Amino acid sequence: MSRFPKGFLWGGATAANQFEGGYDADGKGLSVPDVIMGGTVDKPRFITPAGVKPDTYYPSHEAIDFYHHWKEDIDLFAEMGFKCFRLSVQWSRFFPNGDDEEPLQAGIDFYKNIFVHCKECGIEPLVTISHYEFPLALSHKYGGWDNPAIIDLWLKFTKLCFTEYKGLVKLWLTFNEINCGTIAGMGAIYGLGILPEDDQPITFGNAEWDVPQRRFVGLHNQFVASAKAVLQAHEIDPENKVGCMIAGSANYPYSCRPDDVLAALEADRQFNFYCGDVQARGAYPAWAPTYWAEHGADVDAMKALAERDAEVLKAGKVDFYSFSYYQSNTVSTDPDLTKGKGNLFGGIQNPYLEASAWGWTIDPKGLRYYLETVYDRYQIPLMIVENGLGAVDERGEDGKFHDDYRIDYMKKHIEQMAIAIEHGVDLMGYTMWGCIDLVSASTGEMKKRYGFIYVDKDNDGNGDLHRERKDSFYWYQKVCQSNGEEL
Repeated sequence: MSRFPKGFLWGGATAANQFEGGYDADGKGLSVPDVIMGGTVDKPRFITPAGVKPDTYYPSHEAIDFYHHWKEDIDLFAEMGFKCFRLSVQWSRFFPNGDDEEPLQAGIDFYKNIFVHCKECGIEPLVTISHYEFPLALSHKYGGWDNPAIIDLWLKFTKLCFTEYKGLVKLWLTFNEINCGTIAGMGAIYGLGILPEDDQPITFGNAEWDVPQRRFVGLHNQFVASAKAVLQAHEIDPENKVGCMIAGSANYPYSCRPDDVLAALEADRQFNFYCGDVQARGAYPAWAPTYWAEHGADVDAMKALAERDAEVLKAGKVDFYSFSYYQSNTVSTDPDLTKGKGNLFGGIQNPYLEASAWGWTIDPKGLRYYLETVYDRYQIPLMIVENGLGAVDERGEDGKFHDDYRIDYMKKHIEQMAIAIEHGVDLMGYTMWGCIDLVSASTGEMKKRYGFIYVDKDNDGNGDLHRERKDSFYWYQKVCQSNGEEL
């Protein structure tokens, strides 16, 4: 008997601002990623909130130009045997300013053509409605998600999506890695559309211009918007399933010192459970007021918002819990320990684990630990919608890409998924991140590649964008076609 259930959704994942390109095509307005410059692992990305600067390279503008290569790319996914393709839609491709009266037909048609072709190829679209994408004009006019006026504007956008793509899309995610909003700097910009007044580096943590209360109010408004979108989706099409999306991480104490154990508990609460509880349980956790106080939020104001919207949060619980997983984190209160790097949060270097070239810990067993912990807590279906290895892919002497390191990474993670399923976890599917090479969100690089499919483009935007299959393409083809039995 297969270790994976019948109908398991094997596939790949992308984000529009990292691979779509066509940033101003057919009337599309600017979104926040369109004013974020490139960087490297050692050099932060900068945002130019006033708009696009001349003679400046912005990776999202062309990305890998899926806008003009979508059919070719979906055909490659179908060749691999994808059962599911996770992608996002851009608010500013429908409503250029975010608050326009009427949507752009070109935007509606662009995504509709993609979804139709996916269906023709036997691929189920999984659509993230907001994946680090917020119309720049809304940031200028309204300030970001901390303004409650954004809720109804966003629900106009979601209603359009649920209506226009009824029968083509039935799996939806509301906000990508919504828990990034708990992080200063990067979380405000990427997740909440709250921008600095002038050009600033995008930091993962402390930022002088960051106002914690704005972030926590912005997150609350997203919780309300997500809950209302769940109700909206079910009303428009009862077959719709709507999930949350969390940047997941297993958090280990560095030592058995009680202080380290408690610090790991707090990391779990902040990153895995604060947003997860509201969206999957329908209510803030009991420790939320303490958490607000410790992170600079106005406790009385947050309590008032929680009480006011308690009913809608309870009614609009998600149907499934999806998450990204790249690594585990090690947590300590010792300030002298060496810091690690990672997706949204780095923690301390774990002496028992290896790391990628970008410093991200590689921990397949951490994925099983996370799956079983989260399923124990929420008891709703889970889905891994991002997991993968960013690496420098060098062309071999035979002219091909032999990415055995990526195959090894994925093989070990999939084996741990199978064990979690054996232990009773209800796992719906697995969409590997960056199934085709795309722009890195954290660094803006092309050099950091994840894909089964190579795209000819470098960090400076040079290249002819042609696509090539890597060794991992053929390996994952066997995984998909055998339902995870051939690893």
